[in-house]
Amino acid sequence: MSEALLVKEAGAAPAVVPASGARLFWRRLRAQRAASAAALVVLLLVLVALAAPLLTAVAGQDPNTYHPDLVDSAAGGVPIGPFGGISAEHWLGVEPQTGRDLFARIVYGARVSLGVALVATVLQITLGLVIGLTAALGSRWVDQLLSRITDINVALPLMVIALALLAIVPDTFPRPVLIALVLGGIGWSGTSKIVRAQALALTSLDFVAAARLSGRGRWAIARRELLPSLAAPVITYGALAFPSNIVAEAALSFLGVGIKPPTPSWGQMLTEANTWYQAAPTYLLLPAVLLFITVLALTVLGEGVRTALDPRAASRLRVGTKNSEKNEGGAA
Repeated sequence: MSEALLVKEAGAAPAVVPASGARLFWRRLRAQRAASAAALVVLLLVLVALAAPLLTAVAGQDPNTYHPDLVDSAAGGVPIGPFGGISAEHWLGVEPQTGRDLFARIVYGARVSLGVALVATVLQITLGLVIGLTAALGSRWVDQLLSRITDINVALPLMVIALALLAIVPDTFPRPVLIALVLGGIGWSGTSKIVRAQALALTSLDFVAAARLSGRGRWAIARRELLPSLAAPVITYGALAFPSNIVAEAALSFLGVGIKPPTPSWGQMLTEANTWYQAAPTYLLLPAVLLFITVLALTVLGEGVRTALDPRAASRLRVGTKNSEKNEGGAA
């Protein structure tokens, strides 16, 4: 007779099989309504960016075709019609002076902005992970050298260095790739410090000592023992760094050293719309609102990921809420 049947006959409750790490993470993430809503928004934005050619084909437009007949040249190039020239052919209106379709430029701009931020974030995490692990597992002088380099990199002003690098690189180099490399090559220090601190703490634990006694090398220990334990803080940092890179790309484009025309990006559209906020406010509001929604959704999702990976944060939140309710009830 099987063990399950014996348990059932004895009247005892069946044993609950604990969920795996991934299943437990998704369960905790889904339990957070704000994070779930933010995840849906982010998923929708990603789908729009990936389907940009299909969406513009359905609309019958492309991001670079000029329509001079849709702007009033006598008025300085203001779009003809209400709300920036919204019509059945141009769902979000047209761009001032050029008459380019705003819907097409918005969806292609999402592809550029999200793509640059994604590549920059992956590069930041990769560099920070390698440098942090090397500092933690290397010799004393290697640790000191990499730690001083990390400290110097933290002290450097990101935007000033990025402006300088982007200003001296020839325009023939692909601008989205260059911005992603610059942001990723400068912004790795936060990940490196987190990884080094966590790795040093883990190396003092028994399971790492047992791996050393078994004859494994440093990088084998890092791959099999440290990386699984470092996944939670690294993923959390990456989820919070992603919206920061979107803002950085938009800021660089707004300052004139980012994405160059005719390639659309939300930051570059804001730069061109800076002088049209009175004559054509839709041209300014569309990329600004989309940037705000994207950054807000990614920030909320990143906070949800942090809470799902660190259940102590949710426990502290629940305890604090109960204590505040108890204090309010006692005061009443």
